[in-house]
Amino acid sequence: MQARVSIQTEDFDLGAETASLRSADGGIGAIVAFVGTVRDAADGRPVRLMELEHYPGMTEAAIEAMIDQAFQRFEIRAAKVIHRVGPLAAREQIVAVLVASRHRGQAFQACEFLMDYLKTQAPFWKKEHDADGSAQWVDARVADDAALARWGITAENAA
Repeated sequence: MQARVSIQTEDFDLGAETASLRSADGGIGAIVAFVGTVRDAADGRPVRLMELEHYPGMTEAAIEAMIDQAFQRFEIRAAKVIHRVGPLAAREQIVAVLVASRHRGQAFQACEFLMDYLKTQAPFWKKEHDADGSAQWVDARVADDAALARWGITAENAA
């Protein structure tokens, strides 16, 4: 069985990850992938890099639980989440979510569910470093909590 979660400092190759997922199961008819990148600006400020921290072990377990929920909610055949940590420059890849199913609809829904869940529930801490050397922690966004709520889940960080 392939690993479903990878927390890593090194970059990832989406093509290789997709091929690996597809090669494991001949019943896969669709693979949906989402890749998130570091934006070069936030709230009108230029961003030089983003620094991501996590708790090893706890983060992987939380994401595994998210994937288990996706399997319960949707007819999917495989899923993988790759999330990078450490300092990442603007335009670098941060996260990849890949979901495989027999048909595209379930894969799209499960991928979106996993991203909504990751944005609000995964134990990551992000700090944006501006071009002038200042840095600030990234707060939870109301829009991310609302996205999770459409799946019937209340964000743990919601007021």
